[in-house]
Amino acid sequence: MTLKGAWVLLLLGSLWASVAARTGPSHDKVVVCYISTWAIYRPEQGAYGIDNFDPSLCTHVVYAFAGLDITQAAIKSLDPWQDLKEEYGKGGYEKLTGLKRSHPHLKVSLAIGGWNEGSANYSKLVANDLLRGQFVKQVSSFVRKYNFDGLDLDWEYPTQRQGKPADRENFVLLTKELREEFDEHGLLLTSAIGASKKVIDEAYDVRQISRYLDFLHIMCYDYHGSWDHRVGYNSPLSAPADDPLSVKFSIDYLLKLGAPPSKLVLGLPFYGRTFKTVGEGNVNDASDGVGFRGPYTREDGFLGYNEICRTLSNRTSGWTQQWDPSTSQMLAKSERNVFTQDIHVVTYDSSRSIANKVLYAMSKRLAGVMVWSVDTDDFLGNCDLDEDTYADFTKVKTAPRRLNQNYPLLRTINEATGLALEELAPPEPQPDDSDNEIPHGSVADRKNAGASMVSLSLGATTVFLLLHRLAQ
Repeated sequence: MTLKGAWVLLLLGSLWASVAARTGPSHDKVVVCYISTWAIYRPEQGAYGIDNFDPSLCTHVVYAFAGLDITQAAIKSLDPWQDLKEEYGKGGYEKLTGLKRSHPHLKVSLAIGGWNEGSANYSKLVANDLLRGQFVKQVSSFVRKYNFDGLDLDWEYPTQRQGKPADRENFVLLTKELREEFDEHGLLLTSAIGASKKVIDEAYDVRQISRYLDFLHIMCYDYHGSWDHRVGYNSPLSAPADDPLSVKFSIDYLLKLGAPPSKLVLGLPFYGRTFKTVGEGNVNDASDGVGFRGPYTREDGFLGYNEICRTLSNRTSGWTQQWDPSTSQMLAKSERNVFTQDIHVVTYDSSRSIANKVLYAMSKRLAGVMVWSVDTDDFLGNCDLDEDTYADFTKVKTAPRRLNQNYPLLRTINEATGLALEELAPPEPQPDDSDNEIPHGSVADRKNAGASMVSLSLGATTVFLLLHRLAQ
C-alpha cells in the first residue's frame, strides 16, 4: 500500500470513529436498553414499536425475547410474525439491527428467556453436554444470521423455578462454551442477573461467570411487590443494614463475591409496583396481594412510568406523591374509594430516583446502567417533567435544558451520567499565588522552552507539507 493510500485509510477511519461517537450518548458509559417487543400489542398510546425507539439515547439495545426449543436444543422466535420476514412477517429482528447503519455506535443483542419461559427446559439443556454443545453452535449461527451483535442470557433463574442445584455449575459451563464460540465471531455475551441475595447465592458462581460474560445486567428491581401483602418499595436504593433487599446491598454483595465493577450494569425500572390497601396508603400498610393494573400494560401489580406520570399530570386525579429520601423512591396514592374503601398505591422511580442511582453507579465505577424497559418510559412526551431531578446533586445548580420532552427517564440517565462524573471528580488543585510573583524560570529553562517551540513549529510544517504533497 502506498503512503498516500495509508493516509487516506487513516483519515477515513478517524472520520468513521467520529461519526460513530456522534450518533450515541456523549459519555463513555454503558446504557443498555431492553425493548419488550410485545409492547406493540398495547392499546392506544401505550403501543410501542421499533419505530418508536430512539437509538441515540442508548449504547446497547436488547430485543426481548426469543425462546428455547428444547427438542432441537435451539433458540427460536417466540413471535415469528413480529420477529421475522418469512410469510409476510414484520421483520423485527432485521428492523432493529438495521438501525446500526444510521447509528454505528449501537450494539444490538437478542435476549433468550424471560419470566414466562421459566427454568425447567434451560436446566435440561445445560445438564447435557451434547445438547449444550449443539445449542452453542446453533445460537451462534442464529445471532449472526440476523446481524445481532450478541446474545443476552435471560434464564430466570438457574436453580430456581423448577431448576436443579446443578444449574449453578452448568450455567458456568454454558457461559464458558458460548464465550469460546462467540470469540471466534466477535460477538457479545451478556446475562440478566437476579438481584436478591437468595438467588445470587444459589444460582450464580459470580467469580466464574464474570470471566466469560462481557456484562452482567443486574435486575435491581422487584424487591417488593403485591406478593408481599403489604406496601413496599419496588427498587429502594438503600435499606436498613440488616435488610438485603436494596440496590446498594445487591451491588456491594456482587462486588464482594468477585464481580469486576467494569462488568456490572445496574438495572433501573421504568415501571412501578402497585398495591390496594384499606390502610392509609403508606409503606408497610397491609395490601390485598394482587395490586391494580394500568390501561396500557394491563398487568396486575404493575404500572409503566408512562401510565404513572399520565395519572399524576392530571391535576384533578386526586393523587398525591411523597418522596422518601432514605430509599430514593417515590410513592403515589389515590384518594380513598368511597365504595370499596381502597386506596391505590404505586411505588416507583421518578427522574430524581434515576439520577441518584446513576450517581451511585458512577461512584462504584460500574460499567453503566440498563433499563427495563424503554417502552414504558414516557416515550411520547405526554407528561410534565419532574422539577427536582438533581435536588441531591451538590454541584448542579440548574438542570440542563432539554430540547425534547419525550423519554424523560432515559434522557435523565444520559444527563445524570455526565453530571455524576463531574460531581465525583476531585477538586482541581489551586495555584499558589500567595506571594503574587510571576515565576520566570532560569535562563536554561527559557532556552529549552524556545527550542521546544521551534521543534513544534518544524513538526507542524512537516505535517503540512506532507498533507500538501498527498493532495497533489
